[in-house]
Amino acid sequence: MNCTDLVHTYLDKISKCIHLNAFVEIYSEEALKTASSLDLKKHDSSTWGSLYGVVIGIKDVLCYKDHLVTAGSAILKNHKAIYSATAVQRLLDEDAIIIGNLNCDEFAMGSSNENSVYGKVLNALDEDRVPGGSSGGSAVAVLADLCMVSLGSDTGGSVRQPADFCGIIGMKPGYGRISRFGLLAYASSFDQIGIFSKNTEDVAILLRVMSGVDEYDSTCSDSVVPNYPDLLQTDKKFNIAYFPQSLTHPSLDPEIKNAIEQMIAELKEKGHKVTPIDFNYLDYVVPAYYVLTTAEASSNLSRYDGVRYGYRTPRPINDLSDLYKKSRSEGFGKEVKKRIMLGTFVLSTGYYDAYYAKAQQVRRLIVEKTNEIFSNNELILMPTVPSPAFRFGEKSNDAIEMFLGDLYTVYANLAGIPSISLPLFKHSNGMPFGLQVLSNNLDEASLLQFSNQLMKEKVNTN
Repeated sequence: MNCTDLVHTYLDKISKCIHLNAFVEIYSEEALKTASSLDLKKHDSSTWGSLYGVVIGIKDVLCYKDHLVTAGSAILKNHKAIYSATAVQRLLDEDAIIIGNLNCDEFAMGSSNENSVYGKVLNALDEDRVPGGSSGGSAVAVLADLCMVSLGSDTGGSVRQPADFCGIIGMKPGYGRISRFGLLAYASSFDQIGIFSKNTEDVAILLRVMSGVDEYDSTCSDSVVPNYPDLLQTDKKFNIAYFPQSLTHPSLDPEIKNAIEQMIAELKEKGHKVTPIDFNYLDYVVPAYYVLTTAEASSNLSRYDGVRYGYRTPRPINDLSDLYKKSRSEGFGKEVKKRIMLGTFVLSTGYYDAYYAKAQQVRRLIVEKTNEIFSNNELILMPTVPSPAFRFGEKSNDAIEMFLGDLYTVYANLAGIPSISLPLFKHSNGMPFGLQVLSNNLDEASLLQFSNQLMKEKVNTN
């Protein structure tokens, strides 16, 4: 099968699954044109990029020059990117085919993909259940074979949680491994571009392609990028930590608890060293995360004002302040407005020290504890989410319960470390759930090696 036939196959699948609402825009003509140009050099593999003919979807928060990028929001209606994100450009430079941009919670704020201006994304495993968020469209596109791999963004679990709900792999690299240039910002000190796939090999290849120093992102690491695909195969036995508090938390589904405890026992039998470590900050990670991310969102989203680009109110206005108020009130959705107001509150005079400064102190304690843990361990195990995918509307009116769904994923973003969700288990209700594995800062190699071991064992078991 040549690249053109391959693209036709995926476009046919997308048309048959259009009701899942995974895509915001499908680049049919462009994808076919790219495929045709790749077919012209199919007889000379020496000219192929490392992603030759790989069909990829990108989340609607990543800039792709001359294409819509709206972050699932009315405030950016009809907005076209004037440049490509560094990560996207690096995919294109390696002969990838980008087939479309994917639906998400507005400005990546949500855990269920119910907050998009384009409507909710359906979970292809059970259309009555959420696909997870905010990168729900990216997860469903890979789950339903609408593309080979996809990109999402992960601020507090927005890659790993939907991967868990959809039964696929979702990986967030360490902070600074992949450039954030061209990623629409939610919370700049937390955001990272992540990868969805059905196997660790594809994750390793995409991570290698997209990683590396970037002059357009001063927070991007200049450390050497390992050749991840060549490092995958190993029989190494790892030193692994886990937090007993994460398995005894009242929000955790008993079946998830039992599955992970059994996994820990099996890892010990196979020669890995698995050590329980007290982590007394678990109940503080979600409050600290939401104080800090909403504060950063309040600052980042102030640029969407109805003046330079995006939505502008059609209603009569009295002055510039009135234009701001009406445009932002009409353009932003309920969840985004709620987080902007929370962030503005914690940054306001009289509350800054009580909330924002305290949350930063908690973050520092978490980073220090994390460094201590990794001084003697290479990996950390914990659940990805407290429960499998829930039904639409089940948690929409309970913000606290929705926020608690991030209990296990926000830790990696607070600490700035890599993390992956692996689809190893199945619940009695028929839905999948995963194991979350975390590694030390920028040590994605160990994370992928261990993940590859577990995924190979799963295949051999099945």
